[in-house]
Amino acid sequence: MAVQFFFLETTITLKERNKLKAFIIELFKKEKKTLGELNYIFCSDKHLLSINKEFLQHDFYTDILTFDLSETKKRVDGEIYISLDRVRDNALVFMSSLNKEFHRVIFHGALHLCGYKDKSPKEESAMRSAENKYLDLYFK
Repeated sequence: MAVQFFFLETTITLKERNKLKAFIIELFKKEKKTLGELNYIFCSDKHLLSINKEFLQHDFYTDILTFDLSETKKRVDGEIYISLDRVRDNALVFMSSLNKEFHRVIFHGALHLCGYKDKSPKEESAMRSAENKYLDLYFK
C-alpha cells in the first residue's frame, strides 16, 4: 500500500485509517504528484529529537520531520516522522482540538513532499492555506 502508519514508543488511536490513507493519496493527486511509498512514523519527542540531531544537526524539539526519499521526479517516496508529544502541546498552544492538529501535521508533511516550503513568511502562508484547504475537505 502507498501509505502506511507506524507507531514507535507511543500509542494513539488512529480512527478511520483507510479513509485517511485514501485522502492522502487524493491529496497527492490534487497536487499533481504521483505517490509511491509514504510511511508515517509516530513517535515521542525523545525519538524525534535524536533524528533531528543525527540527520539535520538541530538540537531542538519539532513536531515533524519530512524526508523525501524519491529517486526520480516522477514518483514521490518519503518518510514523515511526527512527535505526538509536540502535536499534543501544539493543540493546546494553538487552541485546536488534538484531532485537528494531528491531521494538520499529517497533511503538512504530505504537502512538503508535494513541494510546499515554510521557511519564509510567503511560503508559510501558502503552506497554511493548503493545510486549511485539506483540513476543510477532510472534515466536511
